[in-house]
Amino acid sequence: MRKIISLTLAFALFLFMLAGCAQQGAQTPTQSDTQTSAGTQAPEGTTQAPADNSLQYIRDKGNFIVGLDEAFVPMGFRDEKTNELVGFDIDLAAEVTKRMGVELTLQPIDWEAKEQELSTKNIDCIWNGFSITDERRQNLTLTEPYMDNNIALVVKPDSPVNTLADMAGKKAGVQGGSSGSDAIEDNKEFKDSLKEVTEYKDYLTALMDLEMGAVDAVVMDATMARYLIAEQGKNFRVVDEELLPEEYAVGLRKGEEALKAEIEKHLKAMAADGTLATISEKWFGEDVTKIK
Repeated sequence: MRKIISLTLAFALFLFMLAGCAQQGAQTPTQSDTQTSAGTQAPEGTTQAPADNSLQYIRDKGNFIVGLDEAFVPMGFRDEKTNELVGFDIDLAAEVTKRMGVELTLQPIDWEAKEQELSTKNIDCIWNGFSITDERRQNLTLTEPYMDNNIALVVKPDSPVNTLADMAGKKAGVQGGSSGSDAIEDNKEFKDSLKEVTEYKDYLTALMDLEMGAVDAVVMDATMARYLIAEQGKNFRVVDEELLPEEYAVGLRKGEEALKAEIEKHLKAMAADGTLATISEKWFGEDVTKIK
């Protein structure tokens, strides 16, 4: 009888050990196992991002369309004598497209509609003193900055305006859709101090109104203002206190990383072989670029 009980207990112990081994072999998958398994299949209800064929698109059609404001000296503008589109940014774009092996097409656009022109593929990029802003970073793909700039007040030489505070109760002009316009909107204290803000289609028209006394200052890119003063003898003065420091970049459609990388590759090569400095010295008398 005792032998039968002993055998029964031994058999029960054997079954218990087998059950323990089976449970250990069927443990719940680890987190890494779950991640590996999930990585082999996209989660239900999601879609994969479309392939970036932005560079191939340019190569296939054989030309690169640059959208620009044809009155933005010295970045891209129409020469009064030859009626040709010239400028610092145009020279940069011409050299980049040459190295890409595609044709450069220059397309003057309404600056206020520049993002729409880009999204509808009427142009392939915005390259004309195009300032980097948080909003543009969110909506577009921007290259690395290639040049510094700042937004400042431009006044007549005898103007009493020497600081931003001096504009209290006075009239300011600005180009619609420009970074100058954005700078005014972003500086609430300055905007609220102004008597009036007038928007113009281009800066040259705004500066004409400044000369005639219709506005007390024009809020604009200091790069353009200093070029007009130094190279074209315009009778203006740039106020030392800046409204906003900024940088210039090339603007592309959102997600066009391949095209961005191609442009940056050639700009860096141009910096390394001295071409970038040569173009800059032609327009500014010195190398003002920041690509290394």
